[in-house]
Amino acid sequence: MPLEHLQSATALPVTERRQAGQALRKIIPRSLHAHWAPSAARRDPVDILVEAGRHRIASLLPIRYDRMRASPFGFFRGAAAIMAADLADTPITGLWVQACGDCHLENFGTFASPEGTPVFDVNDFDETLPAPFEWDIKRLAASFAVDAQSRGLGDKVARQLAGTVVQAYRRHIQELTRLDPLTSWRSRIDVADVLGGIPEVKLRERELRRLHTATEAGHAGYPNLIERNKGDWRIKEKPPLIFPLSGQRDDTHEIVARTAFESYRLSLPEERRILLDRYELADVAFKVVGVGSVGTFCAIGLFVTRDDQTLLLQLKEAQTSVLAPFAGPSLYRNEGQRVAVGQRIMQTVPDIFLGWTEDGGGDQHCYVRHLKDSRLALIGADIAEGALPYHATLCGVTLARAHARSGDAARISGYIGTGAAFESAIAAFALAYAAQTHADWRVFLAAIKAGQIDAHTH
Repeated sequence: MPLEHLQSATALPVTERRQAGQALRKIIPRSLHAHWAPSAARRDPVDILVEAGRHRIASLLPIRYDRMRASPFGFFRGAAAIMAADLADTPITGLWVQACGDCHLENFGTFASPEGTPVFDVNDFDETLPAPFEWDIKRLAASFAVDAQSRGLGDKVARQLAGTVVQAYRRHIQELTRLDPLTSWRSRIDVADVLGGIPEVKLRERELRRLHTATEAGHAGYPNLIERNKGDWRIKEKPPLIFPLSGQRDDTHEIVARTAFESYRLSLPEERRILLDRYELADVAFKVVGVGSVGTFCAIGLFVTRDDQTLLLQLKEAQTSVLAPFAGPSLYRNEGQRVAVGQRIMQTVPDIFLGWTEDGGGDQHCYVRHLKDSRLALIGADIAEGALPYHATLCGVTLARAHARSGDAARISGYIGTGAAFESAIAAFALAYAAQTHADWRVFLAAIKAGQIDAHTH
């Protein structure tokens, strides 16, 4: 993807760049973003899913499809490729950012910074690629609308939540244009501050207690995932989601995982490699993750020091971004590098162990990161369950900060404006696309019933 798609934030003063964004409204009126209707040439959603499945582990696809059939929102989570094609048929501003690519409410969450401080940020970058800023906003707003309807909250609440996301994005992108570049780049969302702002007293106090407990537990390692057996450290087996690769009759996957972890070292800066080399790889296991990622190769590596200190890293296959057919291919031939670079651009405090596997002549690219701490991640999920409008605001603010790191916040702010025109348009789009998602989900369920695709948990 040509770098010139990411407009330089240094070519003109902020005022002139904001005016350029305002002028863009005459070419692409903000009201155009409200429209969604499938084109006559729109592909069958099931065909898109089946095609994507050809590049995944076939035995895991029934698990992926079973998770997608659980609800319209479950389907939405696994349908990033479908929505990418749909977004390409909508009006495009030409204001490019490093996009998440699969920007929905469950791809935001809580994790520990390298210093151990809990922070809230975008936390999934499998589909990241430079793309128009509004693609992320539309998918995020639509995710809240689909989720609200899946909870039985109705169209009015769904539309309000979608509007709340965009309003928060609009206000924060304006704030960021008033900051100097360094201050804007360093801005982060502290989870303790986030929880302290929850208006519901009981929910706020409960989540602050849970945050303290989860943070303290995180310092103790991974007692629920690892064990010591006859003097050797092992990853606990939890079928069908986690199963060992070591000691299997067919050791092909174990060799692949161990070779990948070894080649990954070469992508780390030298000081991080020195740190990693204080650990030795003791065990590897396969892990089934998420909804959209099910079917891709994913392994956990357990690293241990001579003094029994442990570290868990996750190795995850990176395939071509779903945005690539519409936004253009990545500059990086190695898809793992694409993911890692995109994460470093969008996140304020990316993982110190983030890296990618060097190409060994095959076509399977992977990236490596710290294994997410599920105890911290659940805090973000509870915010979403107990205070949806607050969570919508939080995600909107977070996305604005992530976009401002690569895109031109002044141009984006100038285009969006200070009123409700843009958020009203995106809220209308979100509601219309939620209806499309429900329709696609019903087509998907019919395909399962007809035996066109297989969906089961084992």
